[in-house]
Amino acid sequence: MQATNLEDVDFPDFVALDKDRQVILIAEVQGFPFYFKTKRAKENAISQLSDYLQAAKTLIPFAMLVDVENLMIFKWDGKHLSEPILCLNTPDVLSHYEPEFSNKKIYNLYLRGLTEAWLRDLAYHWKLEIPPFTKQMANIGLLQLLEDGTTQAY
Repeated sequence: MQATNLEDVDFPDFVALDKDRQVILIAEVQGFPFYFKTKRAKENAISQLSDYLQAAKTLIPFAMLVDVENLMIFKWDGKHLSEPILCLNTPDVLSHYEPEFSNKKIYNLYLRGLTEAWLRDLAYHWKLEIPPFTKQMANIGLLQLLEDGTTQAY
C-alpha cells in the first residue's frame, strides 16, 4: 500500500514507510491526559487499529499503540492482530529524544513527534549510532523494514 493510497481508511495518527514508500506500520498515539490503561480504552484502540488494517488494500505487517507509559507493537497477519509482540516503557525509549520526558506533560502531538523521531532514528540513525531498543526491533523483524524508511503523520 502506498502512503498516498489511504483514502479509503480513517487515518491512523501516523504510518511508518519502508525504503520503497510502502506502509509497514500504523500507529495510534495518546498523549497526556489519556492512556491505554483501562481495559476498555485499550480494547477500543486495538479495535481501531484492526479497522485500519482490515480496510487497507494490502498487508501492513505491524501496528503500534503509544501512550506516555507504554509503547506496544502488534503483528498483523491479514486477518488477526496479535497480542503485543513487544512492550516497551515509553520514557525508556523516548527520553533519548526528550531528556525531560518523565518530568513534564507530554501531549498527543509531541508524543507522536517523539515516537516518529525514534522510528526515523532506527531507519537512518540521524541522532544515535544505536537508537534505543534496536536489538528488540530487529528481533521482531521491524528494524529491517524501517531501514532507509521514514514516517508520515496524518
